Amino acid sequence: MFASMPHPNDAELDTMSRNFKPWVRERLGDGRYLGWIIEESGCVAGSAGLLFVDWPPHPLHPESDKRAYVLNVYVEPAFRKRGFAHELIVRSLAEARQRGIRVVTLHSSDAGRPVYQKLGFHATSEMMFVEPEKSGS
Repeated sequence: MFASMPHPNDAELDTMSRNFKPWVRERLGDGRYLGWIIEESGCVAGSAGLLFVDWPPHPLHPESDKRAYVLNVYVEPAFRKRGFAHELIVRSLAEARQRGIRVVTLHSSDAGRPVYQKLGFHATSEMMFVEPEKSGS
């Protein structure tokens, strides 16, 4: 997924991949992360993940201490425009709903935004700070 984005840095992607494997293995094991893979004719067509996040009770979910975060949504180019991303998000939302989680968030590429909007997602006022890397790192 990240390799298909503009200007991927191979060294950073390798480091990220190495660190992702133990991270996802732990969360799959304890149920904090679920993943779906769609296959067609023995090929992986697409996938998505759903991470369950501890979150303090909030006006949007005053009786719950959880939110869900959709991540790693990707459909291989040869399988796009066939509803696979839609299906993956519907499954993710159904799982969150089954667990009583009312707030589900994600970050979207420009290409993915229409898929999410059709399913009821809307833009928010979220902002982000990323600590600058130290020179020489």
